[in-house]
Amino acid sequence: METKDQQINRRAFIRGGAAFAGGLGAMIATGNSSLIGAVPPSDKITVGIIGVGARAQQLMDSMLTIPGLEIVSVSDAYTGRVKRAISRANGRPKAVKDYRQILRDKSVDAVVIATPDHWHKKMAIDAVEAGKDVYIEKPLTYKVEEGLEIIRAVKANDRVFQVGSQGIASDIQQKAREVIGSGKLGQITMIRAYFNRNTAGGAWIYPIPPDANRKTVDWEKFLGPAPQRAFDLPRFFRWRCYQDYSGGIATDLFVHLCTTIHYLMDVPAPEQVMGMGGLYRWRTSRDVPDSINASLKYREGFMVNMSGTFNNTMSSGSGFQVLGTEGSLEIGGKLTFHPESPVENDRWVVRSWEKKLEDAYYADPKLIEYETKARAAAAAARPEVIMAGSGGNATTAHLRNWVGCIKNRNTPLENAEVGHRACSVAHMVNQSIGTGNSVYWDFDRQTTKKW
Repeated sequence: METKDQQINRRAFIRGGAAFAGGLGAMIATGNSSLIGAVPPSDKITVGIIGVGARAQQLMDSMLTIPGLEIVSVSDAYTGRVKRAISRANGRPKAVKDYRQILRDKSVDAVVIATPDHWHKKMAIDAVEAGKDVYIEKPLTYKVEEGLEIIRAVKANDRVFQVGSQGIASDIQQKAREVIGSGKLGQITMIRAYFNRNTAGGAWIYPIPPDANRKTVDWEKFLGPAPQRAFDLPRFFRWRCYQDYSGGIATDLFVHLCTTIHYLMDVPAPEQVMGMGGLYRWRTSRDVPDSINASLKYREGFMVNMSGTFNNTMSSGSGFQVLGTEGSLEIGGKLTFHPESPVENDRWVVRSWEKKLEDAYYADPKLIEYETKARAAAAAARPEVIMAGSGGNATTAHLRNWVGCIKNRNTPLENAEVGHRACSVAHMVNQSIGTGNSVYWDFDRQTTKKW
């Protein structure tokens, strides 16, 4: 638990970071900052994309809007995705069968890695050792310990490395950080975060292309370091449903929540994590839970309730509630401040006193004055919409940050260390679900504690 001085110092630190974040939002919007790096059209950065599935093609849509960024090569284990990616980029990229060919190509400056999770560590390390700057989709890792290996490789090769949990690049989350840093919420002791869905697609039961077969899908390339299995199209196209390739809800969705919470509160990691999960509805074609609850305890003096289900979308699907003694901040499609106006009411207790003591209690002028003012304040309290919605595309902003840092050799918004700590929370949730025990973080070793 923090001392009062530590709390004051941390709030001051957050305020400083909030000022930076607010400026960052403006820089992203205008595109004319040395940090974001407005890139002259003649100063080209060439990019190869490793894995061009659905998310990668969303990234491509954003990349194609960034001046000076040229997609020159693409690779995937399914030929249909490669063809669509080339078409999406107006026929300019070349198809590459083996991702290592992209890494050996001296004309490629940087790579985007958007493959299944079990490939991330090897591809990330191979890329930075080949001298490439990297944008890697979240989660950073398939296992906790892989993050430290990636961090060491990034540092040893002095590469610009951005993890793709893009929410923190949005103006709405940057404004939320600023509000929290101002002290407007008072003492924050609880955060609620959730990510819910209620469709087959939301539960990763994606449609399989009708031309998918042994000729168009390179099954062995997909498996890579994963356990060997017979050819299986559902596993290929719905890989998030299987522990061999993914950590399920925790690594796909909770990573976003944790990245944001760490950013908003300027904290590195929770000291303790407890998780529970169950498979209640989507029982076929998967071995990961469809519903998870997790509790996180932070040594900075607050806790987090984090939940996700594929069986309901109440409360707009995803969002955050940051709860403070002076007010709450609701973060979703808009940013809303809900002031706290508590009114002390001990009448149910005082009515058990002797009558004359009860009467005297209510006759006290100080109590009368307090109740009058408190009730007036409560009646006047109204939610305040601080920001009505995001002013831009967070994915584009996150990619712009990466491009600017490539140009200026600065540290991106979500570097390997940031990505490792957020992803490690997801792994801790899964470990807790598996063991039924709390999992603890070792702040010195930057990994889970060994007992």
